[in-house]
Amino acid sequence: MRFAFLLPVLSSLLFLALWQVLASLLDSSALPTPGTVFQVLYQEIVSGQLPFHLGATLARLAVSFVLAMSLGSLIGIFFGQHEKLDRFFDNWLVIFLNIPALVTIILCYVWFGLSEVAAIAAVVANKLPNVVVTVREGARALDRDLLEMAQAYRFGRWKTLRHVIWPQLFPYLIGAARTGIALIWKIILVVELLGRSNGMGYQLHLFFQMFNVAGILAYTIAFVTVIQLIEALLLKPLDRHAKRWRR
Repeated sequence: MRFAFLLPVLSSLLFLALWQVLASLLDSSALPTPGTVFQVLYQEIVSGQLPFHLGATLARLAVSFVLAMSLGSLIGIFFGQHEKLDRFFDNWLVIFLNIPALVTIILCYVWFGLSEVAAIAAVVANKLPNVVVTVREGARALDRDLLEMAQAYRFGRWKTLRHVIWPQLFPYLIGAARTGIALIWKIILVVELLGRSNGMGYQLHLFFQMFNVAGILAYTIAFVTVIQLIEALLLKPLDRHAKRWRR
């Protein structure tokens, strides 16, 4: 266990070594070496282009994530506690879950124009059904005995929510959050590619037009690194904090 942290490091080094060998064997601009990619990454950071576009994308991610999680959690809890309404709207959820993200993005741009509102709406509309379904399952799984105990001891709504409902719902919420970030940033890239003048998706589209694979990989590495940091520094600590009451 003392050297468990070495496994991810060794795995990353092996990946870079295989990448270097394959790029050297191919000797093609279609697969630049790690050194070339990291050089482009450094130049983009120093020039300020990468921080600017990364910031624009992260701002959209934050707004979309908060809206989708807030609305989805409220709707999911409501459906989970009201069986008849859940059955009534279940077909709606199935329909929205199966609408391709590209269709939603195009429709939002057609309806609201090539605006920031349309971009955010498209991302939220794609993520919202997933949050609703996940949180709904958590609301269905709430322990009725604990709820009745809270009622018998007159906990009140706030105390019941904090000490009875929230600990049981949290694993579902954190699951929705983790999958949400992974899904939202991928959708945001498509949104930016189709109708925004800044952001990672817009910049990746420019690199694609110029066949600049090194630029594409550099921006991909930067964004994936940021998402991993969010997971490691925010979501995992929240998960551990919420589960501290368990044995």
